[in-house]
Amino acid sequence: MAGVLAAVTMIVHFIALLYIGLGGFLAWHWPRSIFIHVFFAAWGVIVNILPVTCPLTAIENYFRRQQGFGELPGGFNEHYIIGVLFPEDYVQAVAIGALIVLVVSYVGAYARRHRPLVPAK
Repeated sequence: MAGVLAAVTMIVHFIALLYIGLGGFLAWHWPRSIFIHVFFAAWGVIVNILPVTCPLTAIENYFRRQQGFGELPGGFNEHYIIGVLFPEDYVQAVAIGALIVLVVSYVGAYARRHRPLVPAK
C-alpha cells in the first residue's frame, strides 16, 4: 500500500508543479483563481530558494521509508526532473523560462480582467 501511496504522491507533486508553472493562465478565465495561484507560485519559489522541505516530498519520503527505500536522493526536482526531463546544465535557463511564463500568465490575466468593455453591436 505504501508503494501506491508514494506513487500517488509523486503524481500529485507533478500536478502541483504544472499548476505552479501554468496555473496563472487559469486566471484568464477564472480571475479569482489567481489568489490561489499566487500562494502556490510563492511556495514553489520558497522551496527552491530556501532550505525548506516541500510537504509533498516529505510525504513521498515517508511512504518510501515504509517500503524500505531511502528518501528521494536530492529531493523531488533532483530525482524526477533535473537530468531526466532536461540536462542539469539548463537549470538556470529553465528557471528563467518558467519565470517568463509566470509573468506572461499574470500580465494576460490582468489585461483580460481590466480590458475595456466594448458594447455589443
